[in-house]
Amino acid sequence: MNENTVNLLEASIHQHCKVLRTPTISSQFARMADEAMREKQSHMGYLEVLLAAEVDEREHRTVQRRITEAHLPRMKTLEEFDFAQTPKVSAAQIRNLAEGGYIERAEPIVLIGECGTGKTHLATGLCVAACRQRKRVRFTTAAALVNELVEANHQNQVRRALSRWHRYEVLAIDEVGYVPLAEQGAEFLFQVIADRTERAALIITTNLPFSEWTQVFGNARLCKALVDRVTDRAHIIETGTESYRFRRTIESRQKKKLEGAKGK
Repeated sequence: MNENTVNLLEASIHQHCKVLRTPTISSQFARMADEAMREKQSHMGYLEVLLAAEVDEREHRTVQRRITEAHLPRMKTLEEFDFAQTPKVSAAQIRNLAEGGYIERAEPIVLIGECGTGKTHLATGLCVAACRQRKRVRFTTAAALVNELVEANHQNQVRRALSRWHRYEVLAIDEVGYVPLAEQGAEFLFQVIADRTERAALIITTNLPFSEWTQVFGNARLCKALVDRVTDRAHIIETGTESYRFRRTIESRQKKKLEGAKGK
């Protein structure tokens, strides 16, 4: 086969790939064909490897798109979490949850602990794990969620806004309890959570025990109903009271002092 014929065939394959939307095949078929000839692979063997490369790349792009759409505060994974610094948290339990069974069963996860104890990192890591399973995930703070719904209500768009939040298979609401909510905001948050009960997975982080949620939700009946829905079939994980971030800062300062003393 002369060079002109090869060039024409390659151009034709590139065009077919463009129509079929298979960019990985388009970029790798020639190189893989050369490798298949050197390794004396069969035609079917070559085709299988080429198709597998396209599938792998599509899955990678899907995961990356899910992570982008999740609006995570920072890219933090469970593999990066230091369980040695948070002995109250069971690594086995977290890894079991990361497998995604709670998503299929529409079970809530509640992370309770003081600031700096790893709640947001764990919630983010669980979201990343769900994205890797190609689930539709969204991360937000309680304040941001409420503000969006209040603004949508002012524009008579609250139903549309609520429907957007309902489409996610995993919804993580961070910082529940940090800011007291006005009555309307509390009602909107209740509506989002209530609509997901036994239908879709929910992850919540809070710095308050359930007995103190009345500080955030002024309506006692609404608060009771909310806690009832959040805790039903929930995985409740306590992260402790000692701030890992604060302890890390103190250790860093002590290390610098020691290094400074040695340098004198």
